[in-house]
Amino acid sequence: MKAVVRLVIWLIMLAGGVWGGLLLDRQLFPVIYRSPEVHLAGFIIGFFLLKTVMTVSRNTGRTLAKYGREGELPRMETNRLVTKGVYLYMRHPMHLGLLLFPFAIAFMAGSPSFILIIAPSEVIFMLLMIKWVEEPEAIRKFGAAYLKYAQHTPWFCLKRSCLQALFNKVGKTENK
Repeated sequence: MKAVVRLVIWLIMLAGGVWGGLLLDRQLFPVIYRSPEVHLAGFIIGFFLLKTVMTVSRNTGRTLAKYGREGELPRMETNRLVTKGVYLYMRHPMHLGLLLFPFAIAFMAGSPSFILIIAPSEVIFMLLMIKWVEEPEAIRKFGAAYLKYAQHTPWFCLKRSCLQALFNKVGKTENK
C-alpha cells in the first residue's frame, strides 16, 4: 500500500510539474516556449537523464530484491537491512537516482520553469520525505542495526567509487 501511495505522489508531482511549468513558461519564457530547437535539445537531455534514473533504479532495485527480502513479501517490500553493493556506500542510492527524475521530465517537457523552479522544489520535497518518512520508517523496521549503519553510512555519496557502485550491475560490488 505504501508503494502505491508513493507512486501516486510521484505522478502528481510530475504531472503537476509539467502542467505548472508550461503555464509559467507562457508568462516567463514565451520565446523558449515556442522554440522547437530548445524543445528538441531539452528532450534529448531529458532522455539521457531518464535513462540514468532507470539504470540506477534497476540496479538498486535488484540489490534490494536480492538481499532485502526473506520469505514471501509484496513486490517492492523488504524485511532485511541491505548493506551490500551500493548500500555499502550510501543509505539511499535509489533516491539519489530518483532526485534526477523531475529534471529528466522537465527537460523532456522543454519547460524552463519546470527546470528552474518546480523541479528544484520537488527535489527539496523529496529530501524532506527521506528525512521525515524514509529514515523513521527504516529505524522502526530495523532498529539498532539501522542506527549503527546510519552512523557510518551517509544518505548519499558522490565519490567516484560510490557512483561506480551505483551503476554496476548486481553482483559486482557485493563482496567488498
